[in-house]
Amino acid sequence: MGLPRYKQLVERLAADIRSGRCASGTRLPTHRALAAKEGLALATATRVYTELAAMGLVSGESGRGTFVRYAALPAGLGVDQPLLGQDMIDLNFNNPNLSGQGHLLRDALRELAMAGELDSLLCYQPHGGRLRERAMVAGYLADQGLQVGAEQVLLVNGAQHGLAVAMMAMLQPGDAVAVDALTYPGFKVLADTLHLTLLPVPHVAGGPDLDALAQLCRQRKVRAVFTMPTLHNPLGWVMPAAQRQALVALARQYGLLLIEDAAYAFLVEGAPPPLAALAPELTVYVSGFSKSVATGLRVGYVVAPPPWRAAMERVIRATAWNTPGVMCALVCGWLADGTVARLQAQKRQDAAGRQAMAAAVLAGMPYVSHPASYFLWLPLPPAARAEPLVAELRQHGVAVSPAAPFACTAHVPQAVRLALGSPGLPALQQALQLVRQVLGNLSD
Repeated sequence: MGLPRYKQLVERLAADIRSGRCASGTRLPTHRALAAKEGLALATATRVYTELAAMGLVSGESGRGTFVRYAALPAGLGVDQPLLGQDMIDLNFNNPNLSGQGHLLRDALRELAMAGELDSLLCYQPHGGRLRERAMVAGYLADQGLQVGAEQVLLVNGAQHGLAVAMMAMLQPGDAVAVDALTYPGFKVLADTLHLTLLPVPHVAGGPDLDALAQLCRQRKVRAVFTMPTLHNPLGWVMPAAQRQALVALARQYGLLLIEDAAYAFLVEGAPPPLAALAPELTVYVSGFSKSVATGLRVGYVVAPPPWRAAMERVIRATAWNTPGVMCALVCGWLADGTVARLQAQKRQDAAGRQAMAAAVLAGMPYVSHPASYFLWLPLPPAARAEPLVAELRQHGVAVSPAAPFACTAHVPQAVRLALGSPGLPALQQALQLVRQVLGNLSD
C-alpha cells in the first residue's frame, strides 16, 4: 500500500530541503496556500509542516510564516551539548570555571586520600546520601535563607538529576505543569521525556503574570508550577518578595506543587526568601554545586515536603542508586573549610565583571539581563531572524543559542541567549564584538 498523499508531500519537501533545492531561510507557502496548491484540507497542510518541524527541517514563526531551517545548525542546538572545536568560543552553555580550581581539586583529593575513609567511599551509599553530608548541605542552605533539617535533604547527581527525581516522583504522564513562556530548556526536555503537558505563562516585570496563571488554573487542571524566582534563566529576573507571597497564595488556593529551581540563585546577594521557606509543604527546592563550584562534580540536592521523600528516594535508587561517595565527600569537605563560600563570592565578582564587559560592548542594544548573572537575552531587531544570526556566528567561531530551546509557546521570539561564563575574558570580548558586528550586518 502506498503512502498517504500528505506523507508523500512531506517526503518530497524533506528531500528538496535536504538536497538544497529549497535553500536555508526560504519562506514556504502559508498553510492555506499549500493546501490550495496541493488540494489538501487546511488541517492536513498544517500536519505537513508539523512533521517537517519535528524532523528539524523547518521552523514556524508567528506572524512571519514557515521557514526552512539553516542546515548548518544542529537540530538540538541550545539543548544538546555538541562537541565544539578548539577554536569555537562557547556562548551556548555556561561552564564558569575560575583560575586555580584544578589546584583546589588536587589538594582536596590528597586530603581525601589521607582521611582514612576511602574504603567506605567505595561502597554503595544511602540513596539520599549519608546523613552527616546531608546535614552539611542543610547548614549551607541555612546561610542561603532556607532552614531545613538534614532528613529533608536528598543528595543527587546534579540539579538536572534533582529535577528528574522530583518530576518522576510527583507527576504522572499527562499532568499539566505551568511554566514561564521562556524557561530552562533542560526542564522542557524532561517534561517531554515524561510526557507532561507544559502550559506557558507570560511574564511581567520581575516574574510570571500571576493573573494569567490564576486564569489558567480556572480553565485547566494544573498540577504544578516550575519556577526560577531567583535569577531566572534566560531572562535574569529576581522575583520580588510580594510576588513570591502572591504565588504561594495562588498555589495554596489551587493545590499546586511548586518546583523551585535555584541553580543560579547563589549569584544574587540579598534576594527575598526562597519559595521553599514560604511554603515548605508545597515546594520542592532543587539546586546543586555545578555552577557555584564546578560543572564536572555533578553533586546536587533536593529539599522536599515529607510526603514525597520516600518516593524520591525510590526514584534515586531507580535512576542512579546514589550520588558517588567521592564526589559528595569532596563537596562537603569544601563546604566545611569555606571553599564553597569563597568560590561563590569569586564567581559573583566574575559574573559582574562579565556583565560589565557585555554592557560596554553591546551599549545601545536592547538586551535583557541581571547585573549578577552569567547570561543575557538579546532580542533581535524587527527585520532580523535568529537562525541566520546563529549560523553566521558559527561560521565566525562563536556558538550561541537561539530562542527556540527556551520557548514554550507556538510563537518563538526572534532572540538569542548569550552564556557569558565559559570563555576567558579576552575570548568573551572578541565573541561579543562579533555578535554586535554580525547582527549589524544582518540588520542592514
